[in-house]
Formats: sequence, structure tokens, C-alpha cells
Amino acid sequence: MKGDVSGKTMTKRKKSPAGESIRTGASPQILAQALLDNLYYVQGRLPELASTNDWYMALSYTVRDRLLHNWVQTLKAFAADIKAVSYLSAEFLIGPQLGNNLLCLGIREQVRKAVARHGRSLEELLDQEGEPGLGNGGLGRLAACYLDSLATLEVPAIGYGIRYEFGIFDQVIRDGWQVEVTDKWLELGNPWEICRPEIAYEVGWKGHVEAYPDAAGRQRRRWAPGVVVKGEAHDYPVPGYRNRVTNLLRLWKAEAVESFDFADFNVGDYYGAVQEKVLSENITKVLYPNDEPEAGKRLRLSQQHFFVSCSLQDMIRIHLLRGRSLESFQESFAIQLNDTHPALAVAELMRLLVDEHLLDWEAAWEITRNTLSYTNHTLLPEALETWPAPLFAELLPRHLEIIYEINQRFLDEVRLTYPLDEDRVRRLSLIDESGGKSVRMAHLACVGSHAVNGVAALHTDLLKRTVLQDFYELWPEKFLNITNGVTPRRFLALSNPALSGLITGKIGEGWIRHLEELRRLEDFAEDPRFQRNWRRVKLENKKRLAAAIRNRTGVQVNPASLFDIQVKRIHEYKRQHLNVLHIVTLYNRLKRHPEQTITPRTFIFGGKAAPGYFMAKLIIKLINAVAEVVNHDPDVGDRLKVVFFPDFTVKNGQLIYPGADLSEQISTAGKEASGTGNMKFALNGALTIGTLDGANVEIREEVGPENFFLFGRTAPEVADLKASGYHPLGCYEQDRELREALDLISSGFFSHGDAHLFQPLVASLLYRDEYLALADYRSYVDRQDEVGHTFRDAKRWTRMSILNVARLGKFSSDRAIREYCEKVWEVRPL
Repeated sequence: MKGDVSGKTMTKRKKSPAGESIRTGASPQILAQALLDNLYYVQGRLPELASTNDWYMALSYTVRDRLLHNWVQTLKAFAADIKAVSYLSAEFLIGPQLGNNLLCLGIREQVRKAVARHGRSLEELLDQEGEPGLGNGGLGRLAACYLDSLATLEVPAIGYGIRYEFGIFDQVIRDGWQVEVTDKWLELGNPWEICRPEIAYEVGWKGHVEAYPDAAGRQRRRWAPGVVVKGEAHDYPVPGYRNRVTNLLRLWKAEAVESFDFADFNVGDYYGAVQEKVLSENITKVLYPNDEPEAGKRLRLSQQHFFVSCSLQDMIRIHLLRGRSLESFQESFAIQLNDTHPALAVAELMRLLVDEHLLDWEAAWEITRNTLSYTNHTLLPEALETWPAPLFAELLPRHLEIIYEINQRFLDEVRLTYPLDEDRVRRLSLIDESGGKSVRMAHLACVGSHAVNGVAALHTDLLKRTVLQDFYELWPEKFLNITNGVTPRRFLALSNPALSGLITGKIGEGWIRHLEELRRLEDFAEDPRFQRNWRRVKLENKKRLAAAIRNRTGVQVNPASLFDIQVKRIHEYKRQHLNVLHIVTLYNRLKRHPEQTITPRTFIFGGKAAPGYFMAKLIIKLINAVAEVVNHDPDVGDRLKVVFFPDFTVKNGQLIYPGADLSEQISTAGKEASGTGNMKFALNGALTIGTLDGANVEIREEVGPENFFLFGRTAPEVADLKASGYHPLGCYEQDRELREALDLISSGFFSHGDAHLFQPLVASLLYRDEYLALADYRSYVDRQDEVGHTFRDAKRWTRMSILNVARLGKFSSDRAIREYCEKVWEVRPL
């Protein structure tokens, strides 16, 4: 068939075995015909002239046809009288789509055969796919996992977010430093999105607010925006696993209301003619602009208002199309705020209901609180968003009025509950008046929602006792915990087919939808043959990862060594520098005793630092500087290797997680909300070394303390140490190995004699050490010694690995979504 465009071939393509449709059929023959049709009629290419990207696009359109068949059926549910979930998130880190969609449709092998008929490789086309960089890390990946689970559980849902033209930057390492490169994820086209220019809403900024009497003579307020932009919908299908449900991810793109001004053009002002288009489109140009300068703050607040307003207007439209009144809006939608970025939904929904649809305040407030719920994702006070009130007044004057009104009514309630406690009133207020007025977005979300949840048991407990304590004491019934989860489809069935096949061969494939069925693997944890197969699969995955490391970094690593991996956003509280201190300690030991026998290790790091976060970028430089020395020292040989894997993404994660032996989850206790990387590693058979932080606590409870390498201070111990006066210099002075490691770094040994390069990091550790890296150093190093000893006992290590996987059923995103449906949203499957 390849290259044959004769009339005879085209006639044959019209035929379909067993009455299969060219659009929906799943046999290799029909898929091959559909692929060629899309290459001809969508890409406009002849097979012999088509590029790899042309074939990828044609295949994606072929798969998309099959998704859309289910999508159209699912959309009928939104016309029916059924409650749906609306998941509002500034990030959706959805990852590559082709492989996941093939898995969900159950047609991977048929497609492989169809592609082969044209002389192409499925793996080649999968590798061609870029990745939408629509998120920064765990927050956006969690949102994507939840959309996957909602569809798999047949719960009608829409994810709402922003279609960033340029996503999270691509990371390049030059001379050991991170360099940010523009993420042009749309450059070669995006076959998965469907543009909906007919679904568009106007969103305003600036302007003024005026009073007027309505038809009944009541005084009302209306906003006359000074700037108006149009938000245009772009839709992505989100399929469930092996069912007929395909939900919707709707992302908004900013467009000018009038994209071209002929009056300016006709007088020769060619730039002015398109100025409105340029300024409007800037709103969705890039993910998370630097919000240190005033312009960055303005753009980021504009982004949040833009996508929240478009999404709420869309939901109201859908609700009214059902023939329902707005008084029953909460019966159509349960709206989840994924962190504080969409918290403006509280004020915007009130504005739409009161100003645009003329509801009374009390009725609108009842609808708002019954519809919205809020997930908190951070315990770091600096990460709880606040916006300067003057900026709010400039950009969103009507919203600030509404927030002041909400605040006044709320504080009246607080004063009734806590008479004469003005200090509590001050702490609870939506407006922080210390050092200039600012709007507290987490407070707005708490007041405007009927439920507030944390994302791990420890996190929720700490929320109640620290940053949201006053709200918990006021409304304890609002607070609950729903521990995060990850989708086993992408992060085991798709990314680790060899292990998935081994598991399925023993217990069947039911675990893919019901992860708790993995518990049946416990029966095989000590089976010698099963253990051998388990180790064989792990070694093959490590060989695959080793090949990628050599290709990306030029470093050759030994797949038989212990792959010790820490991949996540670079941040001081995640303590990548503590990991480096351990590496330098091992290096010092080998230099002192070159003949010493140790467990060979390959340390693999990955993750991006925020462009303006100097200390995080210095940590990346330190990792690469240590790698440069260690990897070329003949005294070390293959016993230690250090690698920084550049540009950590979902796609790269799918390669890295299956190859890990040890998962580094070493954040300071009480700082990580949950983490989901810990779950992805454990699901792929890695053992965890970690603190009692975030979901580590529950993972350890599930897998058993004997199968988890615990170290470090607990959250209460961290608080006590800081309260009693922590002096990190004392740790340095009392621990010889720690002192030698820090001295070697500060001497310039890893920086070609430049003793100043790492001084900011060393000084921060010695004189401040906010995240207690030095305080936990000795516990960490001692536990790592135990890790090395255990790894040499292959049977014991393999048993622990099997049990980690077997006992991880709780951490499926399916379980989390069921809990949201039952405890928060009151939504049932289709």
C-alpha cells in the first residue's frame, strides 16, 4: 500500500471488513486505510514525501476520530439534567497524548500493525510527539490525573484552564547552569485540539463602576470595563479507560474583540492597527510570567481572572441551555478550585449572578458557596497568594467591591461567634492590612467554598493547626482530607509495559481500573521465579534509561548499579543539596580508602528551577559540578556516577520512573503538601528513602515500615528545634564527615578553584539552614548506608520492591476521585 495512490487503491479503501466504519473501526486494515486517508486529506501529503511529523499527525487524527465518536455521545449528558464536575486549574500537565489514547481505546497493537503496513514504526511516531508544557509540576500533573480518573469512572466532567501559547520553558544545561529556552509546543501543529470560535466570551478589566436603579427601583451596581478581551475555547478529548466516556478539557485562548483597526491602518499607523490584537493575546502568551515586577503581577492576575470568567460564563450558558433557572445552578455543576489560582471564581460568580443576572445577594451567595469547593496545596505561607489592593482596584474594581462586601458580612459573623476578639477578626479578614492592603486569596477561597480539603493526612492536619487554623476553628465541618493519587494507566500500564505485563500475567488486568487488586501480588513476593522475572524487568528498564542518559548527557552509567533518583522541581525545601552532601561524603570516603567496597550507585537528578530562583539554580550548578569531578576520577571508577537529566517532563518521567531502584523523597517534614512523584516511583517498584512528610507518611503506613527507609525529624520535632533556637553551625562542627563535605565544596574543589561560586549556598546552610538539611544530615547518611547494604541482598530487595507495588492501591487517583464525588461534589457516574 505504501506510496500507492492509484484509483484501484482508493477504491479498495472504501471497503470495510465486517461493516467497520473508516472513522471508528479498530481492525488493522481499517486503521491503515484511515491513516492513509488522513495523510492525504488532512495533511495533504503523499506517503513518499511525508515527514515523520506528517505521519504522526495523520495517525493522531485517525485516533482522534475514534475518541470523538465517544465524545459526542458523552456530550449529550451535558444537555441532560445531570450534575457535572468543573475542575478549574491554572495548570494541566497532560503529557503526550497519542500513547495514552491508544491505551484507553485498547487499540495499541492494531495500530502498530496498521502503521507497519506503511513501513513506519509506532515507536518512531510516539517519539515524534511533543509535550504540551501547560504546567509547572505536581499541581498540573495532579489535575491531569484527575481528569483521567473522572473519565475512567464515567463521571461527567470539564477541566477548565488556559491555552498558553508558550508553556513551561524547555531546560538546557550549559556549563552546568540551567538555561531557559522557549517551549514552542504548538510549532508543528496540535492534532488533539478542536478550536471552537463560536464558544467565546468577553472578559473585562479596568474601567469604572456605576450605580443605577433596576426596574423594581432597587439600587444596583454595574461595571463598565475599560478593556475587553475575547476568550475562545479550545477543546481536548479526555478518554476513560476502555469505556465509552470521553470527557472534555476546555482551554481558553485570549483574542482581541477587534483584531484589526482599519482607521489606524488607513492613516499609516500599521502597528496601531494590530496593537489591540497583540495586547489581548499577551494574556495567554506564557505560563506563569515572572511576578516579581509590577507588570508580571498585573499579567498573572489578568490570566487568573480571564480563565475563571470564561469558565463561569460557559457553565452558566450550559446550565441555561438546559432550561433551568440560575437558582438551581449548583445542581448542574460542582466547581473545584485547584489551589488559589482560580479563587477569583468566588467574586466573579457573585458578579455574574448579582450584576449580570440580577439575583439578590443572599441567593447568589447561597449558590456560590454550595457550588464551589477548594483544594489547598501548600503549607508555605509565601505560596498562599495575595494581591495588592491597589492593583485589584485598577484591574478589577467591581471585584474588589464584591470582596469588600463579602469580607464585611463575613467579619460580622466572626464577631458574633467571637465577641471582642479583634485579633482573630484581623487574622481571618480577607484583607491583610499589615504593610499596605492586600487581598488574601486563600481566605477568599475558604469563605466562598462549602468544603476545604488538604491533599495528605499530615498536610490536612497541619492546615488545621497552622495556616488555616482560624478557619478550621470557625467551620470545622468544612475541612476534610483527600490524599492525592496518580493514574495507574499512564504511570504503570503505559510507561512500564514490561512490569504491567508481568503483573497482569499473575493477577489479570483488573488492577488497571481497580488498583487495590495489586494486593494479590503479595502471594508472589517470595516466589523465586517471580522475583527473577521482576529483577529482569527492572534491569531492562534501567538499560533503557541508561541509553537515554548517554544520549542526552554523554555520561555512561552501569545499569547494574543502584539507580538512586531524585526528580522534581528544584527547591531548597525539597533538599536536593542534602542529596549532594551525601554524594560528596561517599566521594570523600572513597578518596580516603580507594580499596573500600561500596554498593555501586548512579545518582540521577532532574527538575527545573524557577527562572528567578537563584539558590535553586545554584543547586543545579552544584550537582553538575560534582558530577564533572566524580565521573572523571579514576579512584572512583564506576562505583559512583552523578547525572543531571535535563528537561524533566511527563514524557521523560515515563522513562525515568520505571528505571528507579531508590526514590528520594527527602523534603523537610511539614513542608511538602503531598507529593505524587513518591507514588509514581513506588508504583514502579522503587523503594523510598524519605522523611515523614506529605504522603510519605501514608505510603509508609501502607507498604510497611520495614519496606521504607525512614530518616529525619518529624514535623513536630522540626517546629520544636526551630522554636528552641536552631544553630546549624553546631551540626557542622560536631560531624566530621559533614564538615569535610562542606569544606570541599566551599574550597573550590568542584568549581575549578573558584572558592566564591558556591559560597552563597554554603553560607545559607551554615548560618540559616531554613530547611534543616544539616540537622537531618547524619540520620540521612546512616540510612543511606543501610540502603546500600540492603541492595546487595537481591532477594530481600526484590521482596521489598514487590510489596511496595502490591500495597500501593490506595494511591490511585481513582480512589481520590471517588472520595471527592462522595464527600464534596455529590456527583454520580453517568
